[in-house]
Amino acid sequence: MPEATGRAPQPTAPGLDDFDARPGSIMSLLRTFVGLHMRDLGGWIAVAHLVALLEQTGAPATTVRSAVSRAKAKGLLRPERREDVAGYALSPGVMAMLERGDATIYSYRRHPVSDGWCLISFSVPEDRRAERYRLRRLLAQLGCGTVADGLAVAPQRLAGGLQTHLREAGLGEWVTVFEQAALRPDGSLAAACARWWDLDMTAGLHRAFIARHRGLAERLASGGRSVTGSPVISPQEAFAAHLRIVDDWRPIPYRDPGLSREALPADWPGDESAALFRELHERLGPPAAQHVVHTTRSQIGRARP
Repeated sequence: MPEATGRAPQPTAPGLDDFDARPGSIMSLLRTFVGLHMRDLGGWIAVAHLVALLEQTGAPATTVRSAVSRAKAKGLLRPERREDVAGYALSPGVMAMLERGDATIYSYRRHPVSDGWCLISFSVPEDRRAERYRLRRLLAQLGCGTVADGLAVAPQRLAGGLQTHLREAGLGEWVTVFEQAALRPDGSLAAACARWWDLDMTAGLHRAFIARHRGLAERLASGGRSVTGSPVISPQEAFAAHLRIVDDWRPIPYRDPGLSREALPADWPGDESAALFRELHERLGPPAAQHVVHTTRSQIGRARP
C-alpha cells in the first residue's frame, strides 16, 4: 500500500550518520568511536580521555580537537562539565540514530526474493536542484537501485529505515514509498539488478575490506599469543584496530542492500567480507571495550555494568 510522507520536521540531530564522513578520516573515526563506546561510558567522556584515545589511532591531538568541534557543530556531541571536568555528552536525539546504525552495521544478511520489494517514487521541482541531488545521493547511500529517473527500488525490509532517513533529512515531502511490490523484469532478475545497482562498485568495497583486514584475522587465528608467550595484539592495538575495522565496514552494509544470490554475480564477495568482519569484531571488540574502560576509569559516568 503506498504511503505518502508529508513535510517532515528537521532531525533532532542534524547529521553525521553512518555515511556522512569518509572512512579512515578522523571525523569518521570519531563517529565510529561514539557509536562503539559512548553509550557504554554512560553517554559522557572527558575531553582529555577522548583526545588520548583517538590519538592512539595515529591522529594528532590538534586534528582530533578539530574533529570534535565539527561533531559538536553537527549535533553529535554537546559540551558538558561534570565535577569541574570538561567533557562531551551525546546530544539529544543521537541515541536513536546510533541504535538504527547498529541494526544495519551488525546484521548484514541476504534478502530473500519472497520477502518482496519497495519502490521509491520521487519528484523534486526544477528549482530545487540541490534537494534533488541530495535525495538521489542519499538513496544510493542507503542501498537503493535506480530503475528510472524518479524511481528507485530496494528490498522490502529496508522500507521503514528508508522512510526514517528521508524524513530526518527533510526530504520526505518529495517521496512516496510503495511497499510489497512484485518485480517482473524483462529477463533475469540478475540482469535487472546489474542495471539498477552499481554492483561493481559495491563488490569493490567488499574486496578492498578483505584485502585490508584478512592479514590481521590470520594473525589472530595463530592462537592469540606469540612464540614468546606475549599477546599477539595488545589491548591498545586491539582498540585501534577494532575502531578502524568497524569504521571501514560501517558504510558497506548501507551500500549493499543484501540482494539474494540469484540477483548477484557468481563471484560475489559480500558473504566473505561479512564473515571476516564478524570474526574480527568478535575477537577485538571485548579487549577494545576493556581498554576504553581502563583508560577512562577515573572519569565520572563509568561504563555501564
